[in-house]
Amino acid sequence: MKKVLSIHQRGEGHWVGDGFPVHSIFSYRNLAVELTPFLLLDHAGPAQFEPTEKPRGVDWHPHRGFETVSIAYEGEVDHEDTAGNRGTIRSGDVQWMTAGAGVLHKEMHGRDYAKRGGRFEMLQLWVNLPANTKMAKPRYQTLLARDIPVVPLPGNGGAVRVIAGEFSGATGPAQTFTPINLLDVQLRAGHRLQLPLHNGYSAALYVMKGSIKVNDVDTAGETELVIFERAGDDAVIEAASDATIFVMNGQPIDEPVVGHGPFVMNTQEQISQALVDLHHGKFGNIPA
Repeated sequence: MKKVLSIHQRGEGHWVGDGFPVHSIFSYRNLAVELTPFLLLDHAGPAQFEPTEKPRGVDWHPHRGFETVSIAYEGEVDHEDTAGNRGTIRSGDVQWMTAGAGVLHKEMHGRDYAKRGGRFEMLQLWVNLPANTKMAKPRYQTLLARDIPVVPLPGNGGAVRVIAGEFSGATGPAQTFTPINLLDVQLRAGHRLQLPLHNGYSAALYVMKGSIKVNDVDTAGETELVIFERAGDDAVIEAASDATIFVMNGQPIDEPVVGHGPFVMNTQEQISQALVDLHHGKFGNIPA
């Protein structure tokens, strides 16, 4: 069984652009070793937006060396990038962007959603790329809710959506560069779930809603992050109240992590080169 290594409160809130009121749950700046291959998790919302004719969001900005995974719970997000990709995610959908060698993109509230307003909530996870694929060709995956398998839990105990990797015989649709399991768990009060977390893998879970007990010992409440030791194969969670839990589990990438804003590489020299390449237009041209 994987033992709990630590439990963390989420960070202070801030705005990303004018469309994402965000709390940072963790970052590679303080948990790079414990959470590799995961670099950062932001929780946007829950928030209520009034109708507007001009969509809110984050305008064109660069990334290099990693992937962004955006999971929509409420609201809509439009994506566009300089690799020619476009897409919209709505409640239940997932947007998986591989920045790789470098891309400019923007993330805006969907136009229809902006016009009608409403509640908004999403998670964004940054996933590291190993050194030999950091300069991979940019890639974009729209994972629609209907394509994400849902595993019902016994006794009407809830359900597990498999975004990436495998759970109970179901395989998630995401294509990943290293072995990763991402699970979106709904667990009803009083029910238990045994999570396969793979010996030697990094593992963590974020409690979006509700409260849980872990391995019959530790308790975690809403907006708390639970980090496990690498040793051990699984963990058991029990919901004290109806809970929404995001589970991150992956094979570690034990390589240096050097970050600078939207770039995450292995050396400072690579960061400097990213800035030069951005200045010389190597991240692509913004569409007219």
